[in-house]
Amino acid sequence: MPNIKSAKKRVKVQAKKAAENKSAVSALKTAMKKANIAISADAPNKEEAVKAAIKKIDQAAAKNLIHKNNAARKKSAFAAKLNKA
Repeated sequence: MPNIKSAKKRVKVQAKKAAENKSAVSALKTAMKKANIAISADAPNKEEAVKAAIKKIDQAAAKNLIHKNNAARKKSAFAAKLNKA
């Protein structure tokens, strides 16, 4: 545990940011799983599920939680799956 006041604050701030990032990544993974399930089950709401997943991917890339090329690859894969289904 740090002794300096500013270092103590940094520990608190980093813990808060880590919790926010973990929550955002978890929401991203959940949206992607829902979209994959909707596509594989040929659900009537698969377009909305993919649209929600792509939005989460864009948000994660904007917050630098995932790399922009990773985001582009994921979005492209969802578009290909949706067009194939």
